[in-house]
Parts: sequence; structure tokens; C-alpha cells
Amino acid sequence: MFYTYYNAPIGILRLASDGHALTELRFPNAFIVGETPPHWQASESPFVDAMKQLDAFFDGKLRQFELPLKPSGTEFQKDVLDALQAIPYGETRSYADIANHVRRPLAVRAVGAANGRNPIAIIIPCHRVIGKNGSLTGFGGGLELKQWLLDLEAEYR
Repeated sequence: MFYTYYNAPIGILRLASDGHALTELRFPNAFIVGETPPHWQASESPFVDAMKQLDAFFDGKLRQFELPLKPSGTEFQKDVLDALQAIPYGETRSYADIANHVRRPLAVRAVGAANGRNPIAIIIPCHRVIGKNGSLTGFGGGLELKQWLLDLEAEYR
């Protein structure tokens, strides 16, 4: 596994890759800089495209990431992550919408849990999922960051 840190407008993000696909993008509060598994190797080379696309996203110039992704999770979690990637830039969906999309309409809480375990934040846009009543709900980066990301997308939509 390879990793690097990316200095984003929202703080330092940690990226991880198996050398072929991105496996992780973590928010600053999800790790401590310098604490990585001992078998991981620091290298920026597997992340050149990801960092360019993140730069473009934060500049409001990129709406759809084009990167090989390999998120971990159960089949259900991966179905939810696929559904998140179908949410258009600048739009939101409720947890119930996602549950319906994955054909498990009663699994709203399970969708919330899968959304919360998203290992590739921003690129798999879990920030676009909100409560059915339009309220902001739990987010790994914090609700302030979730609002910031939604505002960024609304500005460049």
C-alpha cells in the first residue's frame, strides 16, 4: 500500500492506493498525520492524477472524478457507494433515496452506516446525502465541512 498527504483547502487529507486504484481518502479528523500502518510506503507517484483532480474540484473546475477506485466494504456497502457516485454534482439525495436506489427501501439506517464508512470521501460524494427533511446529518468530516462542500458545489453548479 502507498500513501501520501494532500494539502486541501479543508485541511490535510490522507490518500492511500494499492498502486493501481485509490483505496482511501480520509479527512483530517480521521487520522493523525504520521500515523500510518507500518507496511505502507510513502510515495506521491500513485496519486498524481488524484491530486490534480482534487485541485480542479476545489477550484470549481471538476464535477466528476475519473479515477480508478477500490473501496473496501461489504457488497451492500459497495452498492451504496456506487449509488453515491450516481448523485450529480451540486445535487443532494436523502438516505431514503439511496435505500430505494439500492432496492432496499427499509434499509435507511444501514445506508446511513454504509455512507458513514465511505473510505474514499469527496471522490465518492457522501457529503451529498442529507436527511429526508433537508437537514444536514452526520458526516465524517463534521457538519461544517459537509456544508462547505455543498456550498462549493452550489457555487460552481
